[in-house]
Amino acid sequence: MTYTVQASQRTPALIIYLIDISASMNMMMEGRRRMDIVYEALSLAVRQMVFRSTKGNRLTPRYRVAMLAYSDEVYDLLGGVKGIDEIAALGTLPWMSPKRFSDSAKAFQQAEKILRDELPFMQDCPAPLICHMTDGVHTGADPLPVARRIMEMGVPDGKVLIENIFITDYLLSEPVAEPRRWGGITVQTKLKDDHAELLREMSSPLPPSYREMLQEADYQLSEEALMLLPGTCAELVSVGFQMSAATPVR
Repeated sequence: MTYTVQASQRTPALIIYLIDISASMNMMMEGRRRMDIVYEALSLAVRQMVFRSTKGNRLTPRYRVAMLAYSDEVYDLLGGVKGIDEIAALGTLPWMSPKRFSDSAKAFQQAEKILRDELPFMQDCPAPLICHMTDGVHTGADPLPVARRIMEMGVPDGKVLIENIFITDYLLSEPVAEPRRWGGITVQTKLKDDHAELLREMSSPLPPSYREMLQEADYQLSEEALMLLPGTCAELVSVGFQMSAATPVR
């Protein structure tokens, strides 16, 4: 497993976003609702994928994307897996309205179904990535069993990657003072929250190719960092979504 296959028009990367839209996403962060910060960060990640897929005036679909918002139900925001060129043609992303619950197991089950449908046709493509954003304890079933099944799925480039962005003030014992000089969360990092421990079990190691792409944006995550980001400020939420689009491209 190398995670070095480059995304191209012939071998596009598959990214599945799972977005928690529970009622707590109405809470404020830096003077804005958490949902508004996530929407902005997700929109920026899409623009980054469009930029990385553009040569001259031509946009080639190097990414294929699914976006699932979840509460007590799962909502397919794009109506299936779409090419980045199709998403760019929308102009803006579908809006997400906070609802009540947070059944992340249902969202991971839907992602697992997408992967079972897509993987047979992705054997020459980069390893798929699931980017999960949440701000609280799950309701419904434990999502860990389905996440573990997903992390055993894969293609020759590597097993499916799972990244988690956890918006909370109660994850780390020390605040992240300088995000660009922060080394990231490792298996040794002391976490304050049981749900954060669960998300750590559901987070893949950060592949070197992804770390190098983030270094180009001046973020210095360590070689031992996991794909788990504490969303304690808008910048770290944005870093999490930038990480999801860091697949090597040709």
